[in-house]
Amino acid sequence: MSTTHLPDASAPAPSTPDPRRWKALALLCAAFFMVIVDSQIVLLALPAIETEFGFDPGNAQWVMSAYLLAFGGLLMFGGRTADLLGGRRMFLVGAALFGVASILCGLAWTGEVLIGARLLQGLSSAIMTPTAMAVLMNTFGEGAERNKALGIWTGIGAFGATAALLIGGPITDGLGWEWIFYINIPVVLAVLFLGPRLLRETPVRHGRKSFDPLGALTITAAIGLLVYAVVVAPEAGWLSGRTLWMLAGAVVLLALFVVVESRGKSPLVPLRIFRSGSLVGGNILMLLVAMCVYGGAFVTSLYAQQVLGYSAVRFGLSTAVYAVMSIIGANVAARLAAKIGYKAIAIVGMTLLGTGLLLLTAISPQGGYWTDLFIGLVVFGSGIGSTNVAASIASLSGARPEESGLVSGLNNATFQVGAALGVAITSSVAFAVTGGSTDKAALTDGFSAAFLACAIFAAIGLVTALLLLLQRKKTAA
Repeated sequence: MSTTHLPDASAPAPSTPDPRRWKALALLCAAFFMVIVDSQIVLLALPAIETEFGFDPGNAQWVMSAYLLAFGGLLMFGGRTADLLGGRRMFLVGAALFGVASILCGLAWTGEVLIGARLLQGLSSAIMTPTAMAVLMNTFGEGAERNKALGIWTGIGAFGATAALLIGGPITDGLGWEWIFYINIPVVLAVLFLGPRLLRETPVRHGRKSFDPLGALTITAAIGLLVYAVVVAPEAGWLSGRTLWMLAGAVVLLALFVVVESRGKSPLVPLRIFRSGSLVGGNILMLLVAMCVYGGAFVTSLYAQQVLGYSAVRFGLSTAVYAVMSIIGANVAARLAAKIGYKAIAIVGMTLLGTGLLLLTAISPQGGYWTDLFIGLVVFGSGIGSTNVAASIASLSGARPEESGLVSGLNNATFQVGAALGVAITSSVAFAVTGGSTDKAALTDGFSAAFLACAIFAAIGLVTALLLLLQRKKTAA
C-alpha cells in the first residue's frame, strides 16, 4: 500500500477502525517479542561469553545487567519521545538502533565492547517498547478491541521470556553465542520495511518541544540507581553501606525530580497525571505483578536446576506450561474486561497468582516436575496473563492521546523496577534461609520461603485490587 494514503501524523485515533490494525499489531508484537527475548537469552550464553573474553564471573553478569539497567532507566525518556516527536517515527528509530547494537554485540572484539553494545541495545529497547505501546493505543480505540490487543501483547511478552530459555542454549551450542544477537536482524529489517506501511503515527504535542533535560536526567538516574541497588543487594547485603547509600541516592534524585517537574514549564512528567486513581492503582498493580512473576520464575529456575538437576534446555521446556497459561489467561481477561471491568479481573488474577505461589511452597528435596511444580505453574501462569492485562488497562485508560507515550513509558518502567525488586528480594530471602548451604534440603527450604515471599506480594496486590473496586463504588455513589 502506498504511504501517500497514510493518515495525517498528528491525527487522533480514527473513529472507524483502521483496516490494517491487526497487521500493525502483529508487527508491533514481533518487535516486542524480540526485545523480551534479548532481556533473557543472554543468560544461557553467559558461560560461553565468559570463556571467550576471560570475564570474571561477576563481570560477565554485566552483559545482562547493562541491558536491563539502560532499558529500565531510560523508559520514561523513551516514552516521552513518542509524545514530542511521534510514536511511529521514534519506534522505527529505536528499531534501527537495536539492529545496529545487535550487529555490534555479535562482532564485539572485547568484553568492554560487548557491554557497551548491550547498553545501546537497552537504550533502543527503552525507545521501542513505550513507543510501540503508544502506537498500539492510537491504533485501537479504548474498549473491547484495545483490551484484546493488550491481551495479545501481554501473551507475547510471556511467551518471549520462555522462548529465550528454549532457544538460547541450542543456538549457543550449535552456532555460537554471536548468533543469539544476529537472529534479531531479520526482525529489525521487517519492522523497518513494513512499519511505514502499516503503522499510524501518534498525535504529536503542539507548541515548543522540550525534552525537559533536567527532569529526564534526574528520573533516569533515580530509576537506574534504584535498579542497580536492588540488583547488587543480594550479594552486597540489604543493610550494607553500599546498598543503603544507593537507595538513599535514588530517593534524593526522585525528590529532586518531583521538585523539577512541579516548577517546569514543559515537564517530562506532568504531575497532574497522578491525580488519576486508575493510573496510580494500575502502576502499583504492575509493580507487584512484576515482583511476583520475575521472583517466582527466578526461584522456579533455581529449584529445577539446583535441586531437580534439570539442564537449561529441559528447564526451558518445563516452563512452557505457565507461558501457555499466561497467553490463555491474558486473552480470556481481555475478552472479559469490557463486560466485567478490569478491577474484577485484577482481583481474580491476583488470587490465582497467590494461590499458584502458595502451591509452589510445598516443593520437596526429592520432588519432581509433575508432583511439585506442574499444578502450581498452571495456576501461577493463569494469574500472570490476567493481572498483566488488568494492570495495563488500569494504568493506560483515560490517557490523553498526546500523552500516550508518557503513560506507556511509566507503565513499562514500573514493570522493570518490579522485576528487579522481585528477583533481588527472593534471592535475599532464599540466601537468608539457606545460610549459603548447597545441601538440597536447605536449598529447598530457601526456595520455599522465597515462593512464600512472592505470595505475600500477590496478597498486597489483591488488597490493591480490592481498593480499586471500592474506589469505583465510592465514585458511583
